[in-house]
Amino acid sequence: MGDGVTSARKGELVRKLFEILLSEPDGLRAGVAIQRLASAVQLTSHEAGHYESGARRFDKIVRFSTISFVKAGWLAKVDGVWLVTEEGKQAFAKHRGAEEFRVAASRLYQAWKKSTARTVDGEDDEVAAADEARSVTFEEAEDQAWSDIEQHLNSIDPYEFQKLVGDLLTGMKYHVAWIAPPGKDGGVDIVAFTDPLGTQAPRIKIQVKRLTSNRVDVDGVRAFLATIGTSDVGIFVSLAGFTRGAQDYVRDQETRRVTLVDARRLVDLWVEHYDRLSDQARQRLPLTPIYFLTPA
Repeated sequence: MGDGVTSARKGELVRKLFEILLSEPDGLRAGVAIQRLASAVQLTSHEAGHYESGARRFDKIVRFSTISFVKAGWLAKVDGVWLVTEEGKQAFAKHRGAEEFRVAASRLYQAWKKSTARTVDGEDDEVAAADEARSVTFEEAEDQAWSDIEQHLNSIDPYEFQKLVGDLLTGMKYHVAWIAPPGKDGGVDIVAFTDPLGTQAPRIKIQVKRLTSNRVDVDGVRAFLATIGTSDVGIFVSLAGFTRGAQDYVRDQETRRVTLVDARRLVDLWVEHYDRLSDQARQRLPLTPIYFLTPA
């Protein structure tokens, strides 16, 4: 990549990026990770510059620099979230120098390219470069789309957000019997059933938290579970997500059934059932699919 940045500098940046991500076991959204990295290092004038599109050059440099680490299996990028894999943790501990770290990842990347070669007569490098560029373009588009969706969800009035969740349940063919009015709700925001009259078990109780500042912890989940009877099913929707402890606590439940839904899962369900939503419901979160050539 002819970006005016040395290989050694790329190694330094990714090494620092790993330090940041290792302190976040659940990973970070790419944009957040890159911004934290930018705040943790001294950007050169070249890195701090911008393209004609207005995008900062540093962001693209980091994205390209991580490609070999992804192919090495040390860095995972899942739905726009970056996190260090177990192999990455081991490699980070083993290769302590930034250059040693980069070279080790590069060797694995070259081995990956060799094992997946699809052309002959020296065209492999051109194909790989095109794949890398396409991958970065896809990442940037995905991050921008998610950022816009997240900002939209965070701007919705809390009561309207409850209606959005109710609309989703209706689109999934559940029957929403009650949505809590503004004010205290006793820990339950929506009640739904699997049949129109609510005569069949289970009764579904839903708690909704729109705020994206803090993930729900064990205490928050425990308080919600206190409202769930043995014949009920609970759904906890939180845009901020849930701590690892909260997820483990729910997973260990043997008598009460609770499903945790974070922002990503909510949007995935919204997309999956979009065709079944009413026109009014779609206006709460209007989405349009845009197709990209899938990166290698």
